[in-house]
Amino acid sequence: MKLVLRHAFVLVMCVFALFPILFVVSAAINPRGTLASTDLLPSGASLTNFANLLGSDTYPFARWFFNSVFIALTASFASLLLSMFAAYAFSRMRFAGRRAGLLALLLIQMFPQFLAIVTIFMIFTEVTELYPAFGFNTVWGLILLYLGGALGVNTWLMKGFLDTVPKELDEAATVDGATHAQIFWRVIMPLVTPILAVTALLAFIGTMSEFLMANVFLRDPGSKTLAVGMYGMIAGDHRNANFGMFAAATLLTAIPTVGVFLWLQKYIVSGLTAGAVKG
Repeated sequence: MKLVLRHAFVLVMCVFALFPILFVVSAAINPRGTLASTDLLPSGASLTNFANLLGSDTYPFARWFFNSVFIALTASFASLLLSMFAAYAFSRMRFAGRRAGLLALLLIQMFPQFLAIVTIFMIFTEVTELYPAFGFNTVWGLILLYLGGALGVNTWLMKGFLDTVPKELDEAATVDGATHAQIFWRVIMPLVTPILAVTALLAFIGTMSEFLMANVFLRDPGSKTLAVGMYGMIAGDHRNANFGMFAAATLLTAIPTVGVFLWLQKYIVSGLTAGAVKG
């Protein structure tokens, strides 16, 4: 009886989890393309919504897609590199202000980045006048904004993992004449691949789905990200008419995230299995 209840519970949870996905897929292939005509099992199926989405002049989805992927990849790589440098310094080196710096990073993360939106807006107003390439409606300006918000949490996450790596490895490499840079790249980096993969995946997903800051700083249609652009597709009176295209855009938006996850999965699994085997 217990086994039957367990299987029934798992089945109910699977149905509950798959229902939204089935609804979105149904809306995407529904040729009518409206919210009112969307059924769980559409009477007909076509790629009309995908064709209308990719061929629309009002909603430059291809441009939004490129902007989001470029910003997510660049911001994730840069934040990962900077956070790794900071985590290595906090974990392996002793210097004045180390404890205060760690506490400052922790306290700053307690407050949402959106609380500083007014200050950030004023700063970028000046930046736009002096350096337009890094101001409003630019991908580089948004990347700089994301780097500041992700540095603290990533640094703490990787520092905790670095603390578990034996310092005897650093000392042995130092005895052999290795510099700090050589220890970092040739000794530490290969050992922390799992946390690098996890951090990169979290940073990529967070950047791809970020909406509040991007909605404030990106107003030009050609500079918008997927989150901001897709919100405009169903805002106001467009909710019913564009729901089919919105569902199609949702499915296409999931491709980069799933691709990055599948690419990083082998590093996460290999790191976990390597740590479970005695050396």
